[in-house]
This record gives sequence, structure tokens and C-alpha cells, in this order.
Amino acid sequence: MLDRVEIEVRAGKGGNGMVSFRHEKFVPFGGPDGGDGGSGGDVIIKAELAVSSLGAFKRKRQLKAGNGSGGGRNKRHGKKGEDLVLAVPVGTIVTHKLQIGDDSFIADLDKPGKSVVVAGGGRGGLGNTHFATSTNQAPQIAQKGEAGEEIALILEMRLIADVGIIGYPNAGKSSLLSRVSAAKPEIAGYPFTTREPILGVVELGKDSLVLAEIPGLIDGAHLGKGLGHDFLRHVGRTRILIHLVDGSVKSPAEAMVAVSTELGLFDSALAKKPQLVAVNKIDLPEVRARTSEIRDDFKGMGLKVFFISALSGEGVPELMAETFKLLDMTPAAKTMAKVPRKVFHPQPKGKAPGVQKEAGVFVVSSAGLERIVSGIDLSNPEVRRELRLQMERLGVSKALKKAGASPGDKIRCGNSEWELE
Repeated sequence: MLDRVEIEVRAGKGGNGMVSFRHEKFVPFGGPDGGDGGSGGDVIIKAELAVSSLGAFKRKRQLKAGNGSGGGRNKRHGKKGEDLVLAVPVGTIVTHKLQIGDDSFIADLDKPGKSVVVAGGGRGGLGNTHFATSTNQAPQIAQKGEAGEEIALILEMRLIADVGIIGYPNAGKSSLLSRVSAAKPEIAGYPFTTREPILGVVELGKDSLVLAEIPGLIDGAHLGKGLGHDFLRHVGRTRILIHLVDGSVKSPAEAMVAVSTELGLFDSALAKKPQLVAVNKIDLPEVRARTSEIRDDFKGMGLKVFFISALSGEGVPELMAETFKLLDMTPAAKTMAKVPRKVFHPQPKGKAPGVQKEAGVFVVSSAGLERIVSGIDLSNPEVRRELRLQMERLGVSKALKKAGASPGDKIRCGNSEWELE
């Protein structure tokens, strides 16, 4: 099961605004009628019950929403780009790949239907109708659409279950799960038969709980050894744990301590989860003969221990009854954080233009001006006149003068370059 992937998503680009003029019979002075471009599609991640893994992202790691359509004549607005909705399993955590700590967290999609917009589509460009003034009634300019947001993400699926069965490989976790539920995990006499979490539903009267067998771990799991982080990641979602210990090993108590240590080294919160300790394989004569010794070892650690046989069922009903009782006393786990409706951070609308001189060229930083100059013919004198007006409106002319620019100097904005007039 693929339960952790890294992907790159890009929202759609906004459509370009249009330069157009009315051409109607008996209307000799038709005004501008260029429509606005449609906004680009968003990228949305949504938790779906029908999805069980992140396998859909195994080969396709770069995903893109639809672009907005350009504006049309007669003030027709361009069509919005199609949103890209990525379906993920319930329990998926979404984080920024390129940020660390608390800033990396985006959303915990722990309920069906929960969703978050991770990349916002670019705004559509304005058509030339927006640039008409009393002194310029036939504007020849329009805006290009904005680029959509881009972001690198980590999607991490974490199992959601009431109770997790943990322990070393071959402790009998699969046998216990199959004994108390209808789940059919692979059972064999060798370690690591379970390579991914397996869920089963346990019923007791009118009550029920979801029991998960977590893949076994080895020493050093917190460093990623063996099934390492795959094991420990899924433990975090469970409310309580059944710590299953193989009664035939030399020291069951030491085996339990080793597993608990791995939990604490990975995440101190995991080691604090409520646990029930069960010693398995009581059906073996050599284990039954050591029950008093094993019980005393755990008693010395302040722990009550259950002796069971997952194979024969001995002691299992008592263990499960205690499990239901402990679960009732344990509050449901809180989600990591509230999911914001949108998490992308668009540029502030009122950001002042900046000017820097590079190799004799005055380079202008102005998103508004860049969207205009990228779609116009700078060789047209009328267009250049209108451009000067827009530079005044956007505060670019003032910034250029402050930076020491004078007529005849070269100006660059985006991919466009021209001489200041």
C-alpha cells in the first residue's frame, strides 16, 4: 500500500482580457467591448471513503488544473478553468514539502468529504473596457491572465482506527485480529507477514470498534529501519493500543519495553497512549509454565498483563472486554488543526512597484504592469501613450523617477523591454 507520496500541483492560469470594439450598424463610434478572462481552476484535495491508498499518485506526480478562457467580444467573460480535485483516503495529512515545523502543516483530512484548496487559480485579465477614461475612450490595452499557484506537497495517509495492535514481528498480531474480527490477514510462522495495516471490526453486544493490526517493527524503527516510519506513522491515529508480546521469547517484559522505547523516540505522544499488555501463546506448555514469572516481571513494572492464546482463543474475550472498557474512558483524538478553506497566499493587491537598475536597465517589479505589457504591441505609438497613463496610475512612473530614470533610458518589466518616453 502506498501511504506517502510527494507531488507538485499547479493551479490554472487566468484567461487573457480582450481588446475589442463594438461594430454595430448605425453606431459610428462604437466603444470598447473586450471581455475579461476567466479565472484559472483551483487544485483541491478531498478525502473520499472510496479511496483506500495513494496509489493514484504513484506514477503521476505533477498535476495541473485547467486554464481559464480568454475574454470575448461584446463584453463576454471567459470561462473559468476546471478545478482539479484530487481524491485521497480519509486520514490523509497534507503538508508543504519545502517548509518545516508548524509552518509545513496544511490540512488533516480526517473525515469523509473534508477538503482544502491547496493552490488557487490565477485571476483572469481585464478586457479593454476597464481601461476606458474620459480622455481615452478607445483603449488598445488589456491584461493577461495571472499564473496559477504552484506548490510542492507531501501527502501522508495515516490509518484511522480505535485500537491498534502493536508488537514485534511474529508476536501473533494477525492471529489475534482474525480471532476477534472477520479480517483475513496473512498468517505464517515467519516474521513480517504483514506489510501494511489491516483493519477489522470487533463487536461486543451492541458496541463495536475498529481494530487495526499495525505491521511489526524492529529496533531502530524510529530511524526508519525495517518497516520503521510506516509502522509508527499509523500508530498515531489510534486511540488506544493493545501491546501484544510473544510469551515464548526470553524476556517478554524487555520486549515490551523495547517497542515502547521505539514509540517514544519517534514521538513522545505515542508512548503516552493508553495500552493494554497481552502475553500471547499461552497454549504453548513452556509459556504456560512461566506465567507466574512473567506476571511478576510486569508487576514489578507496575503493569497488569493478560495471558491469551490467539490460536485457541483462551483469554481473548477478557482482553477484548477490557479493551472496550478502556476505549470508553479514552477521549477521541483531536485533529491536528482546523482545515482552512484556502491555504494559498496570493500577492497583495496594493503592493507598491519596485525599481532596480541592472546593467544599465531599469527593471520594474509590478505585477499589474507586467500583466499589461506582456500582451501589447509596444511599437504602436497609441499603445505607448496608453502605457504611460497606466504607468502613472500604477505608481511606476513615480518609482522610476525616484530611481533616477529619465527619458531614453531602457525599461524592463517581465519579458518586455522599451525606452522610457
